[in-house]
Amino acid sequence: MLPVLISRTSMLTSMPNMVNGLTSAILGSRSYSQDLLDHYEKPRNVGAMDKTAVDVGTGIVGAPACGDVMKLQIKVDDEGRITEAVFKTFGCGAAVASSSYATELIKGKTMDEAAGIKNTDISTHLSLPPVKLHCSMLAEDAIKAALADYKNKQKK
Repeated sequence: MLPVLISRTSMLTSMPNMVNGLTSAILGSRSYSQDLLDHYEKPRNVGAMDKTAVDVGTGIVGAPACGDVMKLQIKVDDEGRITEAVFKTFGCGAAVASSSYATELIKGKTMDEAAGIKNTDISTHLSLPPVKLHCSMLAEDAIKAALADYKNKQKK
């Protein structure tokens, strides 16, 4: 039997199919919304900021039961408006999608407007199944923790 050789070109052209198959394997057979899949497959605002900067608030939250951990950071301008939001998440696809969508929700909002964001805003938009609602709760907690960190820095 002859060995099968796979060229780099054929590997690259088959990558989208491999990625879609991997997404299905990671997320399982549940039926997820297109918005959730979009934020999972193409997360927005992934990154990190200098957590020591006075105009940056950092929130780190986790759910010990499932192992999800979210770090969400905000940059706030002199008028109290969130100009930038980034995240890093270790967890399931719903946790990544919730973090990604949360950063989109808070960008451009005032601190008070961002504080008013509820997990239901996130879970409704992403159509999270009941078993994944804790992901949107983590995202809400991460927003609140980042806001609290920023406010604490301003008191110093």
